[in-house]
Amino acid sequence: MAEENDKKDRSGIQVIARAAEILRALKEARSGLSLGQIATRVDLPRSTVQRIIGALVTERFVIQDPKGGGIRLGPELGAFAEAANFNVVERCRAILTEVTQETGETTDLAVLRNGAMIFLDQVPGLHRLRTVSSVGEVFPLTTTANGRACLALMPEDEAKRLILQEKTGALSEKETAELLERLDEIRQTGFAHDRDEHTAGISAIGFAFRDLSGNYHAISVPVPSLRFAKLQDRLENALKKARERVATEFSNGV
Repeated sequence: MAEENDKKDRSGIQVIARAAEILRALKEARSGLSLGQIATRVDLPRSTVQRIIGALVTERFVIQDPKGGGIRLGPELGAFAEAANFNVVERCRAILTEVTQETGETTDLAVLRNGAMIFLDQVPGLHRLRTVSSVGEVFPLTTTANGRACLALMPEDEAKRLILQEKTGALSEKETAELLERLDEIRQTGFAHDRDEHTAGISAIGFAFRDLSGNYHAISVPVPSLRFAKLQDRLENALKKARERVATEFSNGV
């Protein structure tokens, strides 16, 4: 009996692992995939994929694209993502506040979603002249400190894929090569910069981390460029402390 239960447990774990593989494959193909394409990507028999997809459809984790685009991620996963975002915001709020108190500057929290940085939270700076971004605002990866920090944290082939698929301000082949070199520097220092490259008159510094679900996030400090150079050492020191606190909160990885 114990042996039979153990086999059932292993079988259940295997199904969960396979379902996770399928969901990851769909995450990388936002336009949708056919059953055959999914089977090829996850290296499973089509019949097995069809059974798992059927269960995922029932739970609304995946849906059939009504326009014939194949299987896509479903709305229920969006609800999970929102819950995860709230958890990260809640756990990082005190860290953002501490950075702003130490520097006097605005501190942002953003998440990488669908090839762009989405602002989740912000603690406004204490100066009359300060930078402000709306929660939910979308920023590109390649020209922002938070985007570059996330790119530097991921494997180079994944970073290059995201760089090449970015449509807003798409980079030339030479600019892409230069950015990949810059990502190596960011990996060594731990900090990414944006000096008037995304918005004229605003510079920023930030670092990236992954939450317990593996999602990429970044904490950054945007500053009016006229005082950025003078504040840079203070900003780096404050962000080093923040990075240590984040590493404690999310132990799988800064």
